[in-house]
Amino acid sequence: MTKPKTDDLSPRIAGMLNLPVAGVKAIVALLGEGNTIPFIARYRKEATLGLDEVAIRDVQERLSLLLELEDRRKTILSTIEKQGALSSELKNALLKASTKSELEDLYLPYKKKRKTRAAIAREKGLQGLADVIMAQEFGKAPTAAARAYVSAAKGVDSPDKALALARDIVAESLAEAGTLRALVRQVYSEKGRFTSKAIKSKTKTPTKFEQYYDFAESVKTIPSHRFLAILRGESEGVLRVGIEVHEESLLSSLRRGMGFRPNSPFAGELSLAVADGYKRLLAPSVTNEVRATLKLRSDIAAATIFGDNLRNLLLAAPLGGQRVIGIDPGLRTGCKCAAIDGTGNYHETITIYLTSGKSALQTAEDSLLSFVRKHSPDAIAIGNGTGGREAESFVRKTLKCLGESMPIVVSVNEAGASVYSASDIAREEFPKLDLTIRGAISIARRLQDPLAELVKIDPKAIGVGQYQHDLQPALLQRKLEEVVESCVNHVGVSLNTASAALLTNVAGIGPTLAKEIIAFRKESGRFRARTELLKVKGLGPKAFEQCAGFLRISGGANLLDSSAIHPERYKLVHQIAKDQKMSVADLIGNADAAANINIARYCTTELGEPTLRDIKSELALPGRDPRSEFSPPEFRDDVNEISDLREGMKLEGVVTNVTAFGAFVDIGVHQDGLVHVSKLSDRYVSDPSAVVSAGQRIRVEVLQIDIARKRISLSAKGQN
Repeated sequence: MTKPKTDDLSPRIAGMLNLPVAGVKAIVALLGEGNTIPFIARYRKEATLGLDEVAIRDVQERLSLLLELEDRRKTILSTIEKQGALSSELKNALLKASTKSELEDLYLPYKKKRKTRAAIAREKGLQGLADVIMAQEFGKAPTAAARAYVSAAKGVDSPDKALALARDIVAESLAEAGTLRALVRQVYSEKGRFTSKAIKSKTKTPTKFEQYYDFAESVKTIPSHRFLAILRGESEGVLRVGIEVHEESLLSSLRRGMGFRPNSPFAGELSLAVADGYKRLLAPSVTNEVRATLKLRSDIAAATIFGDNLRNLLLAAPLGGQRVIGIDPGLRTGCKCAAIDGTGNYHETITIYLTSGKSALQTAEDSLLSFVRKHSPDAIAIGNGTGGREAESFVRKTLKCLGESMPIVVSVNEAGASVYSASDIAREEFPKLDLTIRGAISIARRLQDPLAELVKIDPKAIGVGQYQHDLQPALLQRKLEEVVESCVNHVGVSLNTASAALLTNVAGIGPTLAKEIIAFRKESGRFRARTELLKVKGLGPKAFEQCAGFLRISGGANLLDSSAIHPERYKLVHQIAKDQKMSVADLIGNADAAANINIARYCTTELGEPTLRDIKSELALPGRDPRSEFSPPEFRDDVNEISDLREGMKLEGVVTNVTAFGAFVDIGVHQDGLVHVSKLSDRYVSDPSAVVSAGQRIRVEVLQIDIARKRISLSAKGQN
């Protein structure tokens, strides 16, 4: 069978996703030409009918799955044909199969397998007796029929032994019958109940899985977080897990499917074989299949939650190009303070010790004041880890004497900072600095530009997911890479200041070209124009087409290089400026002039209103940062530890993580509180991410405090 052209799959994909066929066809063609998703979404809107990045990724994913399905179909057809077993009926069934499960069910009888009980029975000559049982004949009684198959030489020493061996063949035939296997799979998927029971020997002391000690929920509806929590309990040896169905009803259906005749002398033999085939072969196999499907479904849901949280953190409001002192708190080893300038360059560091004793504290105050006066920071960024609240309180108290010139003091989420500090990227940036100083620099830079700094860290280390360590690594990694790529290209990147880590995620670049760009920049100095990218080793016309629109050059030779307008449209912009009777320099950044552009005048068969509207918007506000303006959270000065909390207390906090069951909120006490989904709003909420997002500031009320277990229950009802 020839492999289908990808274009032939477009109608099927469009039907699956309920998208216009023409748009899907264009996406498939553009992907086939090597175009990146950010480029297609931003600069090929006319071709795709304006389908957004999410839709384009969905098309790419479905296309990949369908191509995998076709590859598998081709392999199966070839394998069965080589066995000489490919009948026209089987071939047609394989060609019509629309899912991998259908294909594998049809292939199962022809699949090479270890020597089974049925295979041994066939070697002993029992296939004929098995056929009699399956035919449900009305001739001889089973024992009489079985005597013909008794053979001491073959190890079949009695009619009962012959019947038992024949039943093994019938049981395997049942397990390999595609329609019956599909029936069992459907019952397990649609009507099964996923169960968990406590293993008593492992639950003599309290565990975090207590709510699942005697638990059951529909396979069809169990939420991802509960399924993954139960699997973790199973992996830790606390829970025993299974899937329950109404077995008698299912066995009855399987008997009918095998041609059961209640009046046949062989009815009892068939019933025994069906029960054995179901319990020994079908049930365990289908249970594993359904569990695998559930796991994939839950992994995808959890990865999506992780991705949404990561997106919100990456797109958090940046402080911008202002001077910052970053502080990595430490109780025993002291607080490392690092000063950086508005472009993130490191200048100096000091260590202050907030140990008890008037003399030590006075020394710390004097050192900090002197350091702040020397570097004149606009902000102090303090990591929110151990000692963070104490450091924040100390800094605020010490700097009060500066009055109106006191810099803002901001608590910064430092999750993953230690991972960055020990990374190759950090060692390359600061080879002579201590780990903790690198951490302080990272904290400061996170405040300046969260996106630029967080891309240097493995997203899994940022800690904004749900059971991320239990997910399929490849699936999670792919999702996170998609989110990082999407965010970087959404914001745009300064070509002359971006790190290799940031450039790596620009459409069309990747790690190799990112290093070449950095090397070119070091050797030749700052880029003066986007076209100079073509001088970078290995960066050809295709890569330039993909990346150019996402790279910004401020103060360069061409003013349009500071915008998101693609170089392929520069000629058009010059024509627009000419028609407006002004220069490009006068047009760009002139909102009034941009508003007067009649985009209909420039529409062609290839260039439509979507792209022209984007150009018009960019001319009005070139290179505008799409992220919101920075506004620091305000924690209460009298609340530093969990012991300071009281029920009914109302506080401001920052959402650190959104899960399927609620949101975790940092209220400044080293332990995030949980706002359960039922307490997120005055109205019913089914999806927490529809109400809150990571990095969002919200007001909450303290409902319960469990100091021993370090659990804080919060409510956002009536507070926002």
